Amino acid sequence: MASNALQIAGLASGFMGMVGTLAVTIMPQWRVSAFIGSNIVVAENMWEGLWMSCMRHANIRMQCKVYDSLLALSPDLQAARGLMCAASVLSFLAFMTAILGMKCTRCTGDNEKVKGHILLTAGVVLIVTGVVVLIPVSWVGNAIIRDFYNPVVNMAQKRELGEALYLGWTTALVLIAGGTLFCCVFCCSERSNSYRYSIPSHRTTQKSYYTGKKSPSVHSKSQYV
Repeated sequence: MASNALQIAGLASGFMGMVGTLAVTIMPQWRVSAFIGSNIVVAENMWEGLWMSCMRHANIRMQCKVYDSLLALSPDLQAARGLMCAASVLSFLAFMTAILGMKCTRCTGDNEKVKGHILLTAGVVLIVTGVVVLIPVSWVGNAIIRDFYNPVVNMAQKRELGEALYLGWTTALVLIAGGTLFCCVFCCSERSNSYRYSIPSHRTTQKSYYTGKKSPSVHSKSQYV
């Protein structure tokens, strides 16, 4: 019963992590304009993401523009684009693998040992995906904070942490938690199987008892002969 609950919780965490990874990859709010100094009177918001930059003036609809080239991005955003694309693929593969390893899935048979190894694989991939998401989000966040407190950087070029970064940190934790739950399911199943095979059956114990009880009588008969 506890194993089923862990499987459902792990699958739900994997699904939320997959959706969160895709959302973080698409969202343009990685870097947002910082309203400090003379920028307070500027009535415009600027967002910078992995694929496009958006600007919204006062009382004007938001305008977004896709980057003309990958070289237009800073090195941290270039690396973040590749890592987030890889994380999106890994999260999808891990989620589909987890579905195959669920106890209610019949296409992989009824062998609990095989399903346990499938869930272990899905758990490891989820943990790796969480680390892959955590690297670019933390990298970009560190660059934003470093430039924000750098006095050499112009006030108009300073940025703040966007919503995509906070969602990315949360998604990484959810992915790691989901992978840990699947690993716990595998450990519990292996422990239950080893405990099951280590306890002899009642029929085997009873048979060995009668065999041991019968052998002295045969030996005693041979003495009388």
